[in-house]
Amino acid sequence: MKHRLLSLVAPFALLACSQAASAAVVEVVKSPTCGCCSDWIEHLRRSGMQVRVTEVPDTSPIAKKLGVPEELRSCHTAKVGGYVVEGHVPASDIKMLLAKKPAATGIAVPGMPMGSPGMDQAGAKEAFATILFDAKGKRQVFARH
Repeated sequence: MKHRLLSLVAPFALLACSQAASAAVVEVVKSPTCGCCSDWIEHLRRSGMQVRVTEVPDTSPIAKKLGVPEELRSCHTAKVGGYVVEGHVPASDIKMLLAKKPAATGIAVPGMPMGSPGMDQAGAKEAFATILFDAKGKRQVFARH
């Protein structure tokens, strides 16, 4: 009986996690001239995420203030659900972050890897990792792509 109840409830729990992740507003800070940032934002929207965009001349001071280590930086910075998201992070990783709620400052895809969301270049793709980081400098691979 207990197993049957769990099998009935589990899909609804997963749906609730998915809805909570897509209901969270991703607050993006980007340069007004950054095309790949705009492409990443569209990737998030196509994945069902709500996005609010603020354009600034330089995102570096904001990334620094939010605790993104310099070597993990990219061309745009975002906040969602109490976390920082730096760079071309796949929407699926953001949703996983919001569902798992690890003790961390945020996640980042350093640089601008070809084939990452927003960096689509005629099928060119390089392997990249999404890095989970915290305020004490601890880092670990959150996902590989």
